[in-house]
Amino acid sequence: MHKKAAVIFGVGPREGVGAELCCRAARDGFHVFVNGRSPAKLSAIVASIIAEGGSAEPLVADVTAENQIITAMRQVASSGYPLELAIYNAGNNRPEAFLDVTPAVFEDLWRVTCLGAFMVSQQVLKLMLQQQNIAQRQTLLFTGASASLRGKAGFSAFAAGKGALRMLTQSIAREFGPQGIHVAHVLIDGVVEGEKVRTRFPEYINGLGEDGALKLEEIADAYMALHAQGRSAWTQELDLRPYKESF
Repeated sequence: MHKKAAVIFGVGPREGVGAELCCRAARDGFHVFVNGRSPAKLSAIVASIIAEGGSAEPLVADVTAENQIITAMRQVASSGYPLELAIYNAGNNRPEAFLDVTPAVFEDLWRVTCLGAFMVSQQVLKLMLQQQNIAQRQTLLFTGASASLRGKAGFSAFAAGKGALRMLTQSIAREFGPQGIHVAHVLIDGVVEGEKVRTRFPEYINGLGEDGALKLEEIADAYMALHAQGRSAWTQELDLRPYKESF
């Protein structure tokens, strides 16, 4: 019987970071809550995990809707498994010339990238604090990007949200680290070799050559290594990039 739970917010296609994290967590013995807005997509990932002998269930919720997040976390709390790992992976990237960005687009990207992380974190941390007497270790991770550190031309809205998310994680880490909850920010600085890029820009990713893009399984390795860290040497921010990537 599984004795711990993981929840991954922002799960998309199977060949994506969120889904890979779900599958890896299941292989490591977690009962995984797979979050997203599409029941059909979530059910497919859950079925894949169960077919491999893992344990998972869908967690349908829009991360920008507080009432849905609260309901989702009640589902996690009532599962009987202490929540030991939570990952906020939700975020949209929309390159667009600055003068073409509408207030609606800017706000939408910020709501998913930063506001959602704020609301999810509040509910996750409340539950983790309540369960500290039964959890072995507790980790809250966030997915960042190149835009977390620098704003490139054409990515003003995305960079604004990711930069704000980075500061949010630092504040949370400083407040809850001393309470025993490991909070870390993972910068994915490069192209991820997943379904979206393979489908939309196959020539580009092929041009990067061997190991020119981040492999999903190696990204998942890094996240799980953060969760496994002893608390005398916690990492707050981790950069991941291919060896070929300039920075």
